[in-house]
This record gives sequence, C-alpha cells and structure tokens, in this order.
Amino acid sequence: MQPTAQQDIHGPLPEGLARAVRETAGDIAALVNSASDMTAPVPDSEWTVGEAAAHLALANELMADLAAGHERPYGDGTPQGLAAANAHALARFGQRRAQPLASMITEQADVFLDAVERAARDERTVRPALVSPLGPMDRHVLASYLLTHMLGHGYDLARALKRPHMIDRDRVGLCMPFMLSVMPRVVDAVAIADLAVRYAIRLRGGTAFGVSLGDGAVHVSPTPPERPDCTIVIEPVAFLLIALGRRNPWRAIGQGQVFAWGRSPWLAPRFPTLFTAP
Repeated sequence: MQPTAQQDIHGPLPEGLARAVRETAGDIAALVNSASDMTAPVPDSEWTVGEAAAHLALANELMADLAAGHERPYGDGTPQGLAAANAHALARFGQRRAQPLASMITEQADVFLDAVERAARDERTVRPALVSPLGPMDRHVLASYLLTHMLGHGYDLARALKRPHMIDRDRVGLCMPFMLSVMPRVVDAVAIADLAVRYAIRLRGGTAFGVSLGDGAVHVSPTPPERPDCTIVIEPVAFLLIALGRRNPWRAIGQGQVFAWGRSPWLAPRFPTLFTAP
C-alpha cells in the first residue's frame, strides 16, 4: 500500500473519494458558519474554534498546491515538526472570522480536486511523487490524506460546537489508503523495540489489513497475516478516532466497539500505543 517515489497512480480517484472530500469540506463549512463564538475553546486542544478553522483553511490550500505539483515544505514529518509548522502558519495568518474561513475550506477542497482531475487527464505515465508533510505520496493517497485530516479536525469542531460530527463508515473506508501508507512513518520506535507480534486488524464490515512487528521494524500489509498473534475487530469510526488520538481505546473497548482474540489477545490494547498520531 505504500506509494513509490517514482510513479504516480493515474486515472480518476477511487469511487466516492472526490465526493467525500467535497461533502466533508461542506459539512465543516456549515459547522464553522454556525459558530456564534470563534474564540470558544476546542476540547482537548490548545486551539480555539477560529484557530482550528484557520488551520483547516490553510491545510486545504497546502494540499491543493501539492496536488498541482508545487513544492510546499511543511515541517519535518514528526509530530513536533508538524506542530511547529502549524503554529508558524497560524501566526502569519490572521483571519479568524467564520464566513471567510468556511469559504476558503470549501474553495481549496475544490481547487484540490480540480488539480487531481487535471493530472488524471495528463497523458504522461510517470511523474515524481508529491512530497506531503508526511512523505512522498501519489495523488490518490494525498486525497485520502486530505479527507482524513478534515475529518479529524471536523470532529474537533463538532465537539466544540456541540453538533453531530461527519465521520461515518464509508468515509473511514476512504481514509484507509492514507492510514496504511502513513503507519510506518508514525510508529513509535521505543514502543516497538522489544515487540515481535503479528496483528490482523479488521474494520467491522470493511477493510482488513495486517501489521507485523519485529526487530524494531513495522510492516503494514493490505491483507491480514495467515496466522496472526492477535486479531482485532473494531468499529470503523472508533478505529479512525483512536488512530487520530481523538478517543481513548479503553473507552471504545468498554463500549463494545473493539473485540480481540488469538494467541495473545491481551496485546490488543497495546496496538494504538505503538503509533504517534501526527
């Protein structure tokens, strides 16, 4: 599932991905426009609603530039580097009003999709991979990244504004190309140093994949291993929220959203601690 640094995937985006990007941007814009106080705090965050919306507007613009083939260095790929880049970008961008930010979020999502469509019509068969804040990606994975990023912060805004969030099973499924691609890049080297285990992860009613760890390395496979040590079945929305650091895994277990079995089922709660949410 990991993209190469030499070749792009051509053709239109996977079915439903463009629509999900556009609709998610619209859902977030509606949330932002409904805010009566842009200085309200976002739960479990140092940002206000206005700052979170400004970050989304800037991030969508960044992704649109990348999809068009422009170089936009942004951090060093580590959580600390990305946080520093976010802080720097927000300090230079003073807009915090709802309507302009909502418009920018949707407009830049459309610019992104237009750039991807133009690239799909290009007859060249080889092009360099796009260098995203989390490493080289083809445009299909970058679109999945954009969707995942919007859903994470859209969830935060929904919580802050006490409105329903926009994450559902179908949108989580469209996030999976990015999730599988980025997992080796966000693994916690200390956490996996002494671990040798093969996980089978199954999203209830959706994607199944494998994660094998050993000798301080991680291998992510688009199919589960034949003899996993630990099989985890998880509700898709819970999976994404846990992966993005938005939900406590023990809470999900307590709510019956996670089940595990195999030779080492006790390793299931350890799985999310092996990665650092970007």
